[in-house]
Amino acid sequence: MTYLFSAVLFSVLVSVLLKLFPRHGIDTAQAVTWNYLVASLMCWLLLAPDLDSLRSPAAPWPTLLALAVILPGLFLILAAAVRRAGIVRTDVAQRLSLLLSLAAAFAWFGERAGSQKLLGLALGLLAVLAILARPVAGSAGSPGAAGAETLGRAGAGLALICVWLGFALVDVLLKLVAQAGTPFAASLQVAFVLAFAGMLSVQLWRHGSGRGRLAWRNLGAGLLLGAFNFGNIVCYVRAHQALPDSPAVVFATMNIGVVVLGTLVGVAVFAEPTSRWHRLGIALAIVAIALIALAPRAA
Repeated sequence: MTYLFSAVLFSVLVSVLLKLFPRHGIDTAQAVTWNYLVASLMCWLLLAPDLDSLRSPAAPWPTLLALAVILPGLFLILAAAVRRAGIVRTDVAQRLSLLLSLAAAFAWFGERAGSQKLLGLALGLLAVLAILARPVAGSAGSPGAAGAETLGRAGAGLALICVWLGFALVDVLLKLVAQAGTPFAASLQVAFVLAFAGMLSVQLWRHGSGRGRLAWRNLGAGLLLGAFNFGNIVCYVRAHQALPDSPAVVFATMNIGVVVLGTLVGVAVFAEPTSRWHRLGIALAIVAIALIALAPRAA
């Protein structure tokens, strides 16, 4: 269980770093770029990917290229969500992306929809609505302040929806890569390398145009972000390897653990406010994840 708890911790630490970056003047885009350099190197050293499958004519290069574009973009959206909506709601939205992944599995990958999974799906959708709910303003301010607050809430809601949709899309793309016969480690290696190359090109353009000068502190922040990000991935993989007969337990513990720990950190450390609707959404999310993860497999 050590691997599993470490994966939960690393996942929440990624959100914590994204929350702290703006406060310390870190360029998030640069940090995300260097994160993929670290992830590429750690993937090569720790997972030893077999790249022979990528030489096959059936290798899913369009899907891998899509992953290389979507992953860094989603990382930046995640950072925006953490900044605007907070760690609590962002981590819940990220974990509830499994609802859309499950719906895709029913529609396109031939998975059967059992009653327990459907109940979990329904509760999860209610959880999403509760998490996106806007608390009623309790103080009367100036019209300008009220307008700015409304825009801020709208931006937070949009960021959360993009996180929810984006992580589900990544999961679907990874399923397509697996269906093509490409090993998980190989797909990660290619996606990370291509994502780093693309992001580095953007950062060099920003540096040359004066829009975002490269700085050592952004490199250091990116190295730390990459270590935490890949630590989450490799510990989750190791947890499945250590508990090969309990994939549902690993899945449920990981997702529920991130929701619970993210909530504790967001509220206790960053004093993020939560409304009744948000707390209800968190509770529904935990129940939904447990129902989906522990549902019996269809025969």
